[in-house]
Amino acid sequence: MELGTELLDLIGYAASLVVLLSFFMKNINTLRIVNSVGCALFVLYGFLFEQPNLPIIITNVGILLVNAFYLTLKKEKLVVEVTDDPKA
Repeated sequence: MELGTELLDLIGYAASLVVLLSFFMKNINTLRIVNSVGCALFVLYGFLFEQPNLPIIITNVGILLVNAFYLTLKKEKLVVEVTDDPKA
């Protein structure tokens, strides 16, 4: 798909901004959701080059899968046991 360089750059900058903003989130689920939006924009960005940019696509699809795993499949919460026993 041929796209103007300015529009292509704009999509790349938007993706970068959204990923950067995701790291300001205090809630981990919100961080993962916002980060996923940024990754999806990066995947779109990767496909918009004349030759699809595989490193961008593969990396961000991988991050999307990790985020999806933690947001949907791994719902149980990690419980840490705290004891007063110094030997524990």
